[in-house]
Amino acid sequence: MKRLVTGALGLCTILAVGIVPARAQLQGETFIHDPSTVTLSEGRYYTFGTRGGGLVSEDGWTWHGGPERPGGGVAPDVIKIGDRYYMAYAVGGGGMGGGHASQVKMMWTYSLDPKSPKFKFHDIGVVASSDGVETADAFDPAFLYVDGRLWLTYGTYFGPIRIIELDPKTGLRLAGNQPVDVAIDMEATAMMHRDGYYYLLGTHGTCCDGPNSTYHIRVGRSRSPLGPYVDHMGTPLLRGGGKLVISARGRNMGPGHFGLIELGNGVEKFSMHYEADMDRSGRSVLGIAPLRWTDGWPVAGENVAPGMYEIASERSGYALQLATDVVRIAFDARRSFMAKPSDPVAPIADQTLAEESIGWPQGSIRVDLGDYMNRPRQRWTIAPVPGAGGYFGAPFYSIVIAGTDRALAANAAGEVETVATFTGASEQLWQIDQLTDGTYRIAPKAAPGRKPGLALVAIGASTPTLAPFDPVSPAGRWTFRQP
Repeated sequence: MKRLVTGALGLCTILAVGIVPARAQLQGETFIHDPSTVTLSEGRYYTFGTRGGGLVSEDGWTWHGGPERPGGGVAPDVIKIGDRYYMAYAVGGGGMGGGHASQVKMMWTYSLDPKSPKFKFHDIGVVASSDGVETADAFDPAFLYVDGRLWLTYGTYFGPIRIIELDPKTGLRLAGNQPVDVAIDMEATAMMHRDGYYYLLGTHGTCCDGPNSTYHIRVGRSRSPLGPYVDHMGTPLLRGGGKLVISARGRNMGPGHFGLIELGNGVEKFSMHYEADMDRSGRSVLGIAPLRWTDGWPVAGENVAPGMYEIASERSGYALQLATDVVRIAFDARRSFMAKPSDPVAPIADQTLAEESIGWPQGSIRVDLGDYMNRPRQRWTIAPVPGAGGYFGAPFYSIVIAGTDRALAANAAGEVETVATFTGASEQLWQIDQLTDGTYRIAPKAAPGRKPGLALVAIGASTPTLAPFDPVSPAGRWTFRQP
């Protein structure tokens, strides 16, 4: 499993209801197969793939080639323990060349940056092997480090998925430790630990056939790292069970090689490769998606899709809106209370932007929270901003009053307002990340004169502001709902 832990800020909470997933793709040179854990080293993020090399990023959104990995082989994984980065990778096996004789090898370095003076890989040795005769395959290794113990899973469809325990001080296999079979009918496994459960994730389906690949990721859980692992229906993974986490999405086919990315403050994401990006010649590419948890099970989340929304506070249920005077819709109340059942009925038109905006100031306008009435001052258009970048699988967004260029912005007072024109300035760019409960956190890329780490927070039932995000409070959680 790929696991990254940082202290980065995610976004405020919003729930997208009945919408198409955003087609937000990572930018740059994203081509990779069998990506390792996304790992932070000396201020940059790294992932490594089959056949050596890998990708590096400053922000988790734009990726470039450059990392180096000796040893060749396939499907590496990386984990940091103390001041060392351990790397496991497989040589041979996997049915390549018609054989399953394979070894899982280990090495370590103090840095993943090839330009760093601390960068130098040291060979540790072989920690698992298969002889090509037994029904097992020492292939696709992945780490889990929890409670001071280091575990490694490996295996393919050729035989069982196995787990062994390593010494976190040396990276070597613990003396006398024997592999335990924990699953079948999967490969490219990963593990997580949460709320007393160990989760084993594996890739099912066919790989390496571009747009025809059927790779998808499934999961089971156990109270012990050694199993038995079962899915949500009680089917053991040793019998081929597994709850679906993610399958093909839109024009991205064959997700596999799960890797956990913990960004802190309730934001979790995961990396993978897609066997085929249909917009990039069907090549294998790195992907990152939100991770949600439902009834104790992980499932892929969604970025916010471009569209028009009500933005509702989880604290009060009120809607984010311009703090302008209410413009009434012309209506005779007697039509509701005194009309006869036989009287004719006809639709009442929604209030138009022209009708409500006639008294709006030309400059900045404050925002507040109020009862949702499907009025123009409460309708927001959300869209990725081309060329503005992003952060870990999600682009930076603009949030503007629908039908106008009036944009939500952070100001120097540490508050939120709308400005008359969207310019693309950092204080008008918004990071919107789905939280593990399905809501969203909304945060400005930058607030003028303010330290990083602020998010959109309802400090009262009707008062939004910018403040540090509290992951246990509903005040910073938001839902997006279509009008």
